[in-house]
Amino acid sequence: MTDFRETAVDAPDAQTLLTEYFTGREKTFPSAQGTYQTKLPDPAAFTADRGLFLVVADGAELLGCGGIRRIDDGPLGARWEIKHLYVREAARGRRLGRGILEELERRAAALGAAELVLDTNDSLEAAGGLYRSSGYVTVEPYNDNPNATTWYAKPVAATHWLPEPDRPPSTASGSAAQYG
Repeated sequence: MTDFRETAVDAPDAQTLLTEYFTGREKTFPSAQGTYQTKLPDPAAFTADRGLFLVVADGAELLGCGGIRRIDDGPLGARWEIKHLYVREAARGRRLGRGILEELERRAAALGAAELVLDTNDSLEAAGGLYRSSGYVTVEPYNDNPNATTWYAKPVAATHWLPEPDRPPSTASGSAAQYG
C-alpha cells in the first residue's frame, strides 16, 4: 500500500531520493543549457508552518518524494512552491507523480495557500505535461533558478481542496487570465 510520509528533508530516506533526483538531473541536463547546478534544500524551509517534505513508499520500498515551501506572496496572496517532485524510474507509469502532486496541493491548501507555483526544465517533458494537465499555467519567472526554463502557477480554492471523508481530493483548474 502506497503511503505519504511527512519527513525532514535531511532524513535518510529523503536524502536517498534527493540524491537520485539530483544525480539524474546532472546526467540528463541539456548540454546546450550548460551544467546542472545542484542546490540542496534548506531543511528549515520544509518545517512547521513554512513547509513540509513527503517521502512516498510502499512498505519499505521508496517510490518518490516532493515538498512544498512558503515563499513570498504572489498576486493571489499566500504563495507556496512545489519542489523536488520525483518518482523513481522503477515506479513510473503508475500515476505516482500525479498522486504526489495532488497530495502536495491538498496539504498546501490546508496550510492556507492561495497560489501554488513551481518551475521545471523543458527537457522534463512528462513533468511539464503533468503540470499543464493539472491546471498549471505558464507565468513569468518568480525566481532565478538557473536550471529552470518554464515557470508555472495555479490558484488554490482552499475549500475545494478539503476532501470529504469518503472522497479523494479533486483538482482545481486555473487559467492564464488569473495571472494577467
